[in-house]
Amino acid sequence: MTPSNSAAISMAIDDLPLAVGPATIRTGRVLSVAEFIAGVYQTCMQIFLTLVAPPNSDFLPIRLEKLAAQLSASHTHWLSESTACDLLFDDGDATTIEQTARTFFAGKPVDVLAGAVDGRRKKLLIADMDSTIVTSETLDDMAGHLGLKDEIAAITASGLRGELSFEESLHKRLGMIAGLPLSAIDETLADVQLSDGAEALVKTMRAHGAHTALVSGGFTLFTGPVGETCGFHEDHSNTLGISGGKLTGGVLGPILGREAKLEMLDTLASQHGLSQEDALAIGDGANDLGMLKIAGTGAALHAKPAVATECSVRINFCDLSALLFVQGYPRAAFI
Repeated sequence: MTPSNSAAISMAIDDLPLAVGPATIRTGRVLSVAEFIAGVYQTCMQIFLTLVAPPNSDFLPIRLEKLAAQLSASHTHWLSESTACDLLFDDGDATTIEQTARTFFAGKPVDVLAGAVDGRRKKLLIADMDSTIVTSETLDDMAGHLGLKDEIAAITASGLRGELSFEESLHKRLGMIAGLPLSAIDETLADVQLSDGAEALVKTMRAHGAHTALVSGGFTLFTGPVGETCGFHEDHSNTLGISGGKLTGGVLGPILGREAKLEMLDTLASQHGLSQEDALAIGDGANDLGMLKIAGTGAALHAKPAVATECSVRINFCDLSALLFVQGYPRAAFI
């Protein structure tokens, strides 16, 4: 006779070494960090619900046990003490589970995602750069050296909302900063800051076998250094036109925009023997929607409403490390 899922997970973990992990609440069989990293639960549970709150939050532990009971969760596991947790289910409808959790935590700063355990951990990462892997819009920052940051930022925002095509927005902005010296690029790059969780996301996924690519509508002079610092396998972006040590106001070759990002996801998946379902794509603007919609997990990060409403995964309150928790990685596994 085939054992139940709950019995199967208990049998499977008996042979694993005991690990000291984050605090847990018992709703069924408690899982350790070692069990999660080993992926034992993959063959035993059907649905996961991940809840992530900002650092120093204290409301998840207070309310979690009630939610777990309401949803009849089979197991509860803390991925990061007090701020990130998984509820696991033998069966159920992920959409209903997620909506119930969103309603339960209405008014609280908690990011919520439910889905199928099978295929949860992704094997390909495709990430936008500006306002995603880095905290700012680098073209806006470049314009600041000419006193045009506010004007350029307004055009950038319009493009992110989908009011202008990416190509139209890019041509318009670059034309306004024609003549900017390369020294201003160096100064802008020196001030670029990585988003919280960016390095952990890239390096942890890479260490667990995922291929990682930074794919941006920005520029190679930024994506190269940023990609290297974060640990991406490769980076793709636009090449600025330069003459006499100054920007010409154009780009060399075809523009890497919305369609090119989508095509890049398909190309990289094919090269590595993967499917769209194996990909995690991250972005914040209308330019990213193509790849966000076809990826197995397409995550909108602090995105404009017009973009967020189009994506099934929305990170509104937490940083990029939330996308490791969504894949079932405990904080102890972060690099």
